[in-house]
Amino acid sequence: MGVDRLARFRTGGRTFHALLVGDDRAREVHGDPFAGDGEPGAAWEVDEEARATSSWELLTPCLPSKIIGVGRNYGKHAAELGHDLPREPLLFLKPPSSLLANGGTILVPEDSRRVDFEGELGVVIGREARHVPEGRAFDYILGYTCINDVTARDLQARDVQFSRAKGFDTFCPCGPCIAIGLRPGDLVVETYVNGTKRQSSPVSSMMFGVARLISYISRIMTLRPGDLIATGTPEGVGPLKPGDEVTVSIEPIGRLVNRVGAERSDGRES
Repeated sequence: MGVDRLARFRTGGRTFHALLVGDDRAREVHGDPFAGDGEPGAAWEVDEEARATSSWELLTPCLPSKIIGVGRNYGKHAAELGHDLPREPLLFLKPPSSLLANGGTILVPEDSRRVDFEGELGVVIGREARHVPEGRAFDYILGYTCINDVTARDLQARDVQFSRAKGFDTFCPCGPCIAIGLRPGDLVVETYVNGTKRQSSPVSSMMFGVARLISYISRIMTLRPGDLIATGTPEGVGPLKPGDEVTVSIEPIGRLVNRVGAERSDGRES
């Protein structure tokens, strides 16, 4: 099975999905990619002709009802922060308002003195999932994307739980697309800051794999089409400052690139 790369665009006041053809062309999708209850593509049709995307605005590839984060899912990352390994998946939620598209600006809030990057594999749910057996978990996945689980590290250390540290606007860059037809165990997560590689780890190093996470989470909450699971970050996390450019790269998904700015007290970029 080949890999399709599904992106979401806006142009002329119209929002739609399209399958990427190379870096600068795409074939428009007609129908809702999240409406089917079977194989990806069952509920939509795709234009034969590819069009240039240069005048289209690239959006986040999905609109999740919730973003479920997984903490300390790589042993070396837990060790670098001085944490014990969890016995079962450690979950937290990021609000949908934290989403940021490829090319958008991560805003460092005035409340924090240290904001870190965390490159991660994102799992995009394609079908409603509740009490899913681990052996059937992959039936509920539409595809995979890149996520940067931006974290105010000083606030995370100060607070009892992660909502504030993980939940600021712009703290969940996601994209550039959803790759359909991948085997997650074959993927490698890499993060670059200003062109220097800071993280590199195979997804197979996760303590709790994708199937285990979907089964575990779906016993707690219903996963709906478009929901995102941020599967955890490998070792190598570090701080960001205004002016930086951070890239999360997972081939063949693509490169999620965002620059970093400072947020003013009125919520705008300074």
